[in-house]
Amino acid sequence: MNPEMMGTLGTWGPIVLLVAIFYFLLYRPQKNEQKRRKSMLDNLKKGDRVITIGGIYGTVSSIDEKSLKLLIAKDVEIEMVRSSINSVVPVDVK
Repeated sequence: MNPEMMGTLGTWGPIVLLVAIFYFLLYRPQKNEQKRRKSMLDNLKKGDRVITIGGIYGTVSSIDEKSLKLLIAKDVEIEMVRSSINSVVPVDVK
C-alpha cells in the first residue's frame, strides 16, 4: 500500500467504523423492534388481553382500523387508538 492510500484509510477508517457501530447497535435493533410492534398491533383481535402504554389492563371488545374498544371492568369500556397498546398479555398471566 502506498502512503497516500494509508492516509485515506486513516482519515475515513474511523468514520466508517463509527457508522458500522451506529448501524449494528442502534439502527438495526430499533428497526427490528418497530417490525415486532407493528406485527403485534396488526395481529390484535377481539378477546385479546392487553396492557396499554398507561398501564391499564383490559380485553379487546371490538377493533377498527385505527381504534379499538377495551373492556377494563364489568360494563366499563374505553375507546383508544391501536398504537396505545403496549403488549398482549399471555393467557397464563393474570
